[in-house]
Amino acid sequence: MSKELEYFSKKVARGLMDRRAFMGRAAALGVSSTMATGILATAVHAQGPVKGGILKAGLQGASSSDSQDPGTWASDYTTNLGHIWGECLVEVDPTGEIEPRLAESVEASADAKTWSFRIRDGVEFHNGKTLTADDVVATMERHSNEESKSGALGIMTGIDRVVADGQNVIFELSTPNADLPYLISDFHLVIQPGGGKDDPAAGIGTGPYRLVEDQVGVRAVGEKFANYWDGDNRGHADQVETIALNDPTARLAALQSGQVDMINRVEPKVVDLIKRVPGITVQNVAGRGHYVFIMHCNTEPFANNDLRLALKYAINRQELVDKILQGYGSMGNDFPINGSYPLFSDDIEQRTYDPDKAAFHYKQSGHDGPIVLRTSDVAFPGAVDATQLFQQSAAAAGINIEVKREPGDGYWSDVWNVQPFSASYWSGRPVQDQMYSTAYLSSADWNDTRFFRDDFDQLILSARAELDNDKRREIYREAAMIVRDEGGVIVPMFNDFVEATGPRVGGWFKDPNFGFMNNRAIVKCWVES
Repeated sequence: MSKELEYFSKKVARGLMDRRAFMGRAAALGVSSTMATGILATAVHAQGPVKGGILKAGLQGASSSDSQDPGTWASDYTTNLGHIWGECLVEVDPTGEIEPRLAESVEASADAKTWSFRIRDGVEFHNGKTLTADDVVATMERHSNEESKSGALGIMTGIDRVVADGQNVIFELSTPNADLPYLISDFHLVIQPGGGKDDPAAGIGTGPYRLVEDQVGVRAVGEKFANYWDGDNRGHADQVETIALNDPTARLAALQSGQVDMINRVEPKVVDLIKRVPGITVQNVAGRGHYVFIMHCNTEPFANNDLRLALKYAINRQELVDKILQGYGSMGNDFPINGSYPLFSDDIEQRTYDPDKAAFHYKQSGHDGPIVLRTSDVAFPGAVDATQLFQQSAAAAGINIEVKREPGDGYWSDVWNVQPFSASYWSGRPVQDQMYSTAYLSSADWNDTRFFRDDFDQLILSARAELDNDKRREIYREAAMIVRDEGGVIVPMFNDFVEATGPRVGGWFKDPNFGFMNNRAIVKCWVES
């Protein structure tokens, strides 16, 4: 890099030169726009976060039935919006390690049955109340209550008691669990004043922005909270805005026009097109996310395992990876775990498309007639196309899938976890216990396949108590085989998280835990100019 260009990049980082002028200088020096963007990004990162401005995000997943109650969050839109104003005790960092947040430290007893989270001093809620251990206890109590219908209900299984002891919160478990901090990092467990018991949807938390406007399912605005405890590292913009853009074409157009600075859920089929747009950067990272078709195991005709197996053999996974993911992902194997998990067993036979086996199991099931499969653009990028490809591959086995396309608004409240066969997605979780506990335990409110198996439940609970990793791996292998061969989930593919940012966004980094930088891009990134 020439000394002249290095000098100008540092001027941009200090706010003494705008990006357009820098790119003009680079072009005059014969430097490509791609290389110039990289040089500028390095300089800006070295300079540190830029404070001020307005940062806007265009997000998929909004609905007119959305709520600020963290227990209900089920889509990208709600979780990203929630992290503007709310925070958890701990988070999982990009390397998979636990990062203290509202809890400044975590300690476990030797047998991993008692855990102590020390609550950070001097943290203030947006209503002026100081965070206490009692607020944390009340939050955990609310999410442990079956009447709350919280998405965290499953992961609270096995916690006997949560009590305050001065500045500490003590979790007492019925059995040891070395993964407890990962469970407590669940995005539903945002700490609220009084646990949110009086008004769980108030949108009051300890986050970097105070929620000042919420047009449900349309847009929301957060203003910088003056007393935020971690302002050096998060909450760099003066104001942030989330705009609901469920249509993928509308999201892309909004980014290109500068209406928003970042978008989620970029369809792989348009990645090459986006890469040619000046100032737009495609951000992708592989992780634990997976696209699924879910069947309710307690609802006909899906209560018959032969029918479930017929549909699992009737889907052409490689075709979906090639045509839907365009190389941004890999094949799934009908259980929600891949090689991103440290205790993954790589010796489980890969299920492949087999119309003959599909036809055999379909005949064994005794079912006759069409099978209704519901889908939508918001289910996952390319979901409608994927569903139609599934329909075609199943037809070769004599299985008639009737595709019903649903509107995006209301999909997560009226179709997912309600209708017996639908397209959906999971972002994955940092550890296997959390993934299985959230979506497969019989007690989980988000058991979206209605998979109720006592033997499976006991395996997951026994894995929590097993501190020998080799033995835990074997337990998880047995659990995976049950889900694969008898469960109601079809996992055709694991997806990369593919998103895009405009020219003003600084501070972006890769995080494989969830999409959009672990649902926190809006609070971690900044406006460069």
